[in-house]
Amino acid sequence: MRQPALARLAAGRFYPYITCMFIETETTPNPATLKFLPGRQVMPQGTRDFATPEDAEASPLAQTLFDTGEVTGVFFGADFVSVTAAPGVAWSDLKPQVVAVLLDHFVSEAPLFTGGDASSFSVPPEAVHEELGDDEGTEDIVAQINELLESRVRPAVAGDGGDIRYRGFRDGVVFLQMQGACSGCPSSTATLKHGIEGLLKHYVPEVKEVRAA
Repeated sequence: MRQPALARLAAGRFYPYITCMFIETETTPNPATLKFLPGRQVMPQGTRDFATPEDAEASPLAQTLFDTGEVTGVFFGADFVSVTAAPGVAWSDLKPQVVAVLLDHFVSEAPLFTGGDASSFSVPPEAVHEELGDDEGTEDIVAQINELLESRVRPAVAGDGGDIRYRGFRDGVVFLQMQGACSGCPSSTATLKHGIEGLLKHYVPEVKEVRAA
């Protein structure tokens, strides 16, 4: 259920054309993560997951959120930003800080990434080293798996403030990585095993199991 978070900005010398901006928030299956919707595009293509402060150095916005000292994860989707609170941090205290950071970013129209180009960040650079690869001769099977992930799984996962990445297909096992709100979510294992695994096994008989990568 969406909970509107209204932040009013007085017109000033820097932004004389802006009177107010609305940022909505949504809960996610992960109680530590909230989904923030600024009502405009965040990523022009792809997604980006920041799991550490070092990852966040690629984005001034993500870095500012980590700099609060109360954030352990930031995720950029097409039209939302998911933020994960550190253990013991109450969202009632953290949410106003996050909203203020997001307002400052979107109102100022600051670049999302260092260098201002988001296109090269549609897939996290570190993910390149995590690819497990596919068995030889499974190109058609892998294509079916990815089509199902793209059309049936990713839209649903994005609705929960996260994303899912294909990592490989070996010996009948599909390896996937959960990101954003879905990473570390108490229900992520059930989602993989009972939801995604059941879907893939139904449409692709060669799939025997789904595992987290």
